[in-house]
Amino acid sequence: MKVNKTRGPLEGIRILDLSTVVAAPYGAALLGDFGAEVIKVEMPEVGDPLRNLGPYYNGEGLRWPGMSRNKKSITLDLRQEEGKEILRKLASKSDMVIENFRTGTLEKWGIGYEDLKQYNPDLVMIRVTGYGQTEPYSHKAGFGTPATAFSGFTYLHGYPDRPPISPSFSLTDYVTGIYVAFAAVTALYHRDCQDKGTGQYVDVSLYESMFRMMEFLITDYDQTGNIKERSPGLSGHSAPAGNFLTKDGHWIILVTSSDKTFERLAKVMNREDMLTDERYHTNSIRLTRFDEVNGIVSDWVKTKTKDELQQLLDESGVPMSSIYSIKDIFEDPQYKARENIVEVDHPRLGKVKIPGIVPKFSETPGSIRQIAPELGEHNEEILKNLLELDEGTIASLKEKKVI
Repeated sequence: MKVNKTRGPLEGIRILDLSTVVAAPYGAALLGDFGAEVIKVEMPEVGDPLRNLGPYYNGEGLRWPGMSRNKKSITLDLRQEEGKEILRKLASKSDMVIENFRTGTLEKWGIGYEDLKQYNPDLVMIRVTGYGQTEPYSHKAGFGTPATAFSGFTYLHGYPDRPPISPSFSLTDYVTGIYVAFAAVTALYHRDCQDKGTGQYVDVSLYESMFRMMEFLITDYDQTGNIKERSPGLSGHSAPAGNFLTKDGHWIILVTSSDKTFERLAKVMNREDMLTDERYHTNSIRLTRFDEVNGIVSDWVKTKTKDELQQLLDESGVPMSSIYSIKDIFEDPQYKARENIVEVDHPRLGKVKIPGIVPKFSETPGSIRQIAPELGEHNEEILKNLLELDEGTIASLKEKKVI
């Protein structure tokens, strides 16, 4: 894929990304995909630790190209006064700052929200921490895996007779990144489209991003006292639901989230009798016999190949999918047609594949306008063109290791 110069709906928005690793940088990346100018501020010589996180190939961290496309990189030591002053000047020419330092760190350095707001009253700041900016846990170190456990999510996953299971990738960080992007455009809309709209800061926490999605736990416990225990699938929501093994040895997942969907499945299985049988005829009743209902479906699935099942269930409107590996994804025509995987240039690896742009806008689509930057690649462009610093000043900043 060639670098696409198409501008998106956020063209004209400038964001300073002070954050590192996954959650907040992912939110900034989503905004960059849709046209925002994202200036990533990194420590000189060190950079974002994400540059060097695995997996690896030929010594290269393979997460960086997908996470940091559409960003410019400037190095800036925010612990030095000259670095802070440059940040203040950048903030005065920007719409937003995204950061994920420990609570109080930027204030200690004199570049917190109230400090930067003096230079730009319209500034929006998105602040990401593990537990939020306030209350008893605000100063705790916040990483995705502990925050996932704290949110109640980890408690639900695994088998009852085994330890709970954490997600096998940074799920909470990525979910939080979506909240970051949502918060950003909401705050910008308020500032730019509402009467007397102003800048503000938004407090985003890792654990709350996950907790917000589990409303079913809250009301259930409040009204019934039920503590939902861990299970390997969707038990407690609908029946049948879960993973099933086909005749030719493939795992598929099948779920019927409504009685209408179960009716379609029963007809495909030639089990219309279940639609009038008082043991199975509604979802609430089937849930009381979850293992039994799943067993009936499992026995039927074992009589069909994966392809036979897919055709039968697709034609009948019953949700089912093979459980895909990344190899399956690379080979699937839907992924190809939707450009979910695209290829870009890499300065050392040559060509690399990274995620495509989602969601798809009909009139103002997102685009990959530039590949992930080298550390400090845009120092001179930003300092000279945006802040109008002369070459002598820039050279002095380099010598002092401010940049």
